[in-house]
Amino acid sequence: QALTFQAGANDRGGAIIACSRFVRMGLQVTILAAGGYLAIQDQITPGTMIAASIIMGRALAPVEMAVAQWRSFIAVRGAFNRINEIVDGHPEVPEAMELPAPLGKVSLKGVYITAPEQPSSNLIIQNVSLDFTPGTITGIVGPSGCGKSSLIRAIVGVWPVLRGSVRYDGANIQNWSPEKLGPHIGYMPQGVELFGGTVAQNICRFTESSSEEIINAAKKADVHDLILQLPDGYDTNIGVGGHALSGGQKQRIALARALYMSPKVIILDEPNSNLDAAGEKALTDAILEAKNSGATVIVVSHRPSLIANTDNIAVLHNGGLIKVGPREQILAELAGGKTSSNKPPIPANT
Repeated sequence: QALTFQAGANDRGGAIIACSRFVRMGLQVTILAAGGYLAIQDQITPGTMIAASIIMGRALAPVEMAVAQWRSFIAVRGAFNRINEIVDGHPEVPEAMELPAPLGKVSLKGVYITAPEQPSSNLIIQNVSLDFTPGTITGIVGPSGCGKSSLIRAIVGVWPVLRGSVRYDGANIQNWSPEKLGPHIGYMPQGVELFGGTVAQNICRFTESSSEEIINAAKKADVHDLILQLPDGYDTNIGVGGHALSGGQKQRIALARALYMSPKVIILDEPNSNLDAAGEKALTDAILEAKNSGATVIVVSHRPSLIANTDNIAVLHNGGLIKVGPREQILAELAGGKTSSNKPPIPANT
């Protein structure tokens, strides 16, 4: 049916263009005939006849062009109307009062999460309450698909919570301006995404920054020497998605981006999935250095090398929090298979 409508529109458009050309050619023939007759009668000169033909052609050219481009005009008008509908459907959010820089205390209270544009019945996270304090490393573990990455997205504000609250220093994340809160959060997602631009621009998040801050972040991630080996060093254009880099190089540059300007909250989602032994050691050193500087560090990982450096561990299963506590206690309970009477069994593969 769509093809039928398209064919009909093409036929009508072609007919209108053909008619406009017929009218133009007919007028040109008429002017030349009338001009020739008047020239024979010595009422005008042949030059006047040619000039009249040129003027008529110039006058009709915009009309023919408008007919030929009418379809594009209709498409632009439709796109403009659709954009207006979208903008009108999302009223401007009033500017929030600027809050002081966060110190790193993050708390979740009764958080329920569903994926954006999904029914509220499709819950991914259910009634999770957690507290993260500055100067600590908290590991979030659990089987695949239990909601770890979804919980991380809610903590950084990428996904809104369906119910409950995510608070930074006691203030609801919804009361923070993303532009003000963003620089204080270092986020490294599970699927690392770099942007078209130079290595330096990706590390400094495309903001105005000094070379010293960029190099400092790269050294914290132990990626400074690796960057210097690139064709243009920090000015190397890595292309859209960082296609010029390997998976491990992407992760280490993304780690430098997360550590840029020493944020108060550092959240890493499977940060060592593509790292070799040297890269994993650099990651561990960077996490410990951030902890010692007073930052709040949250790590999602299945590897013992990272979990061994955490202070606390939170265990998720089927979207719910089943255990949280000091590392030694949780690891001992997981190893022994202990569970509370009012909580579901801990999955063995955790």
